[in-house]
Amino acid sequence: MKGLELVEYNSFAYHDVPDPQISEDEVLIRVQAVGICGSDAHGQDGSTGRRIPPVIMGHEAAGDVISAGSRVSDITVGMRVTFDSTLFCGTCFYCRRGEVNFCEQRRVLGVSADEYRQNGAFAEYVTVPARGVYPLPEDVGYLHAAMVEPLSIAVHAAGITEHAIGDTGVVVGAGMIGLLLVQVLRASGYGQVIAVDIDDRKLQLAAALGATRTVNSTTTDLGTVVAEETENRGVRNAFDAVGIQASFDSAIRSVRRGGTVTVIGNFAPSVEMPLQYLVTRQIRIQGSNASAGEYPACLELIRSGAVTLDPLISAVAPLSEGADWFRRLYKNTEGLIKVILVPDAVWQEGSSS
Repeated sequence: MKGLELVEYNSFAYHDVPDPQISEDEVLIRVQAVGICGSDAHGQDGSTGRRIPPVIMGHEAAGDVISAGSRVSDITVGMRVTFDSTLFCGTCFYCRRGEVNFCEQRRVLGVSADEYRQNGAFAEYVTVPARGVYPLPEDVGYLHAAMVEPLSIAVHAAGITEHAIGDTGVVVGAGMIGLLLVQVLRASGYGQVIAVDIDDRKLQLAAALGATRTVNSTTTDLGTVVAEETENRGVRNAFDAVGIQASFDSAIRSVRRGGTVTVIGNFAPSVEMPLQYLVTRQIRIQGSNASAGEYPACLELIRSGAVTLDPLISAVAPLSEGADWFRRLYKNTEGLIKVILVPDAVWQEGSSS
């Protein structure tokens, strides 16, 4: 089969790669659409230590089941599906609790680290455990289904953060996850959502997708805006969808006493914390790791129209052009949000929508 492989740091090859083989509890999927994640685009240079070449990346995907292992009964050939990027064992302490994102044997599709190499979906075919496969509703297409994985990140973060109907929240970072989170928070009953970024184009999109106020942090003081919107108290919850010192500081300074900061992004490996400020205001800080079974909820959000995805799709292109799109995303100069690649054979058939 053909695949897009990271053969060296910052160097891709679209070439023949070995066909994947399925085990008794896996399914073989013909990929119809696969998104380029920010972690892939940034990880291609080796900076994260999670994309050690050679590896076929890609963990945001959808396709058709064409073969199933002998122990698979609920996922059948012909199903249109998407699948969890977290490959979990299903039997460990955490999996038995439904906390599959903490699985003791956890792997991530399309990730190559010191401890494992797991080829992903930038290829014509991919194998995944059936336990993490989800059939698509009839009215959810492949392009939207390939965005369920990032949507699940936003849904998980919102789900672990307590709130009441009418609360005000801050989302720092209007990239893919932040823009999805704006929509998820509004769908969850937040009365106001303040979106923060340094790119006016992204902030305009955030407003179109439900943000009630937008703040360009390079020109406007977030604290002033938050004070205006919350009678000078601060918001109950803030979400850092970037993960650098500046975004972390913005999130912390925007919450009220007893508020919660949920950190999703981890672009920087570490940040400093204003410890005295956190303690005296009893601010809770929590990380949000991947997702834990939220795929059905995500599919329903898409199906019902509660979450809009088309404005987030910057481009759809054949897989053979993937190296160029990786380069463009890595440079981060064009305002691209989500690029979805389609295997060339599917592209020629015109059946990926």
